[in-house]
Amino acid sequence: MWLRRALDQLARSQWTIENRFHFVRDTTFGEDASKIRTGHGPENMATLRNLAINTLRQHGHRNIAAGLRHVSYDPFSRPLDLLDIP
Repeated sequence: MWLRRALDQLARSQWTIENRFHFVRDTTFGEDASKIRTGHGPENMATLRNLAINTLRQHGHRNIAAGLRHVSYDPFSRPLDLLDIP
């Protein structure tokens, strides 16, 4: 019985992580409405979206949409600053 509970908890924790990322990717980036559907395109775009989310969080942005707006105000230098590219 304890094994069943441990496996249930493990599965729920995995879904919690997945739901957090999917929710942010869908609400902020409109991932579900994306027209990219063939080849490796969807996987590549999900990777780029995850990179953007993780980079913004790493630099202290708790709200990803607000972080994207902040970076977009100076599009020629702020994204490069986040990635430590001179």
